[in-house]
Amino acid sequence: MAESVRYLFESPFNPLAHTPVGRHAAAACEVFERTTRRYKKPTFGLPQTQIGSRSVAVTEDVVWQRPFCNLIHFRRDLAPEEREGDPRILLVAPMSGHFATLLRGTVEALLPNHEVYITDWQDARAVARDAGPFDLADYIDYVRDMLRFLRGDVHVFAVCQPAVPVLSAVSLMEEDGDPATPLSMILAGGPIDTRISPTAVNRMAMERGTDWLRQNVITVVPWPHEGAGRNVYPGFLQLTGFMSMNLDRHANAHKDLFMHLVHGDGDSAEKHRAFYDEYLAVMDLTEEFYLDTIETVFVRHALPQGEMRHRGRRVDPGAIRRTALMTIEGGKDDITGVGQCRAAHDLVTGLDDGRKFHLECPEVGHYGIFNGSRFRNEIAPAVAQFVRTFDPRAELIPTRSAVASRAKTMPAVAAYDPASVAFTFAPANDVAPVTEPASACAATRPASEA
Repeated sequence: MAESVRYLFESPFNPLAHTPVGRHAAAACEVFERTTRRYKKPTFGLPQTQIGSRSVAVTEDVVWQRPFCNLIHFRRDLAPEEREGDPRILLVAPMSGHFATLLRGTVEALLPNHEVYITDWQDARAVARDAGPFDLADYIDYVRDMLRFLRGDVHVFAVCQPAVPVLSAVSLMEEDGDPATPLSMILAGGPIDTRISPTAVNRMAMERGTDWLRQNVITVVPWPHEGAGRNVYPGFLQLTGFMSMNLDRHANAHKDLFMHLVHGDGDSAEKHRAFYDEYLAVMDLTEEFYLDTIETVFVRHALPQGEMRHRGRRVDPGAIRRTALMTIEGGKDDITGVGQCRAAHDLVTGLDDGRKFHLECPEVGHYGIFNGSRFRNEIAPAVAQFVRTFDPRAELIPTRSAVASRAKTMPAVAAYDPASVAFTFAPANDVAPVTEPASACAATRPASEA
């Protein structure tokens, strides 16, 4: 009804459309309608990428498929020899309420210089009950299967929630001597040890516990959804929790939208629509995955306590000896506190210090770790440099100076020059990051490499 009233007041045939009364009525109806609708799953919408001065077509191919996840390859229209020096990156998107398209900016920044794959997790309300349950152990198995599909010739990049299952999967593969173990592992804002700098999210999980959550936030998928009858944690509840942490900011954003519509500021209104069309599109999580993750990661702190188990088998990050490790944190992250992700370095005891790297951006929040201008200009270039350091294709670009030279033709790494003072290196286990004269992000690395 709100949508119909809005169209009525916006119609050029309605005399009120050109009056303050008409503009206010149309704006109010749009804001109301946008805050109450169910948003559809967005598309990635990346038909091309820019490599140097050249525009290259990109197509999405589903190359691996399971009931709860599709693996998408962003295939660039390049000749084989043109892709030869570009590493492969597996982006493991968070299964925490939003769709994988939330990482559109991450994909876009990495595409010019990498072969990018991403996990497209499926909405639990769209998965039939006969597909069976899906819990944290299944998530770990999915990650291992995808790494085996890519035959280990890949760098895995976990954003937020998947940091724990990805670290667990790599630990198990290393212990097994699996040849598909990835070349490197990047963990961005992951809750490895939530006892460190606990946030409101961490405290809520600790105080409420899984029994309370099971009784109060789990519901049943209704008919006519394909997953009718499946117990889920609804995405809108997760979204409500996230928005309540910054309620004033979201309220002001919608107030601003109202004023933009009243004053006819179409560009500003469109920017608002683009962001919230993505942010308000949510997916349901299976009951078993949600409660298992809460109990294992946030209540028992099983991984840092050395008590993490996968199908009865202990997960030992100390078994990692080949896969290089990079962690990324934001100083203003209100979802994953500072130090929680960096804790992975203390667990990966079998890995040489020369294969560890940490990047902290003091002015970046949780979203900025994987999206936005700071990600494009500071974090993505550091990731590209780290990946090439531990990729066999680097033989084609054997020196740091060669990487810097090649970077001049690569938009995603152009801002990063290893010969400059953009990043200062120090031991990865330093408590405080070193100062950075030319970048908002501080990078740390083993002293032998400084």
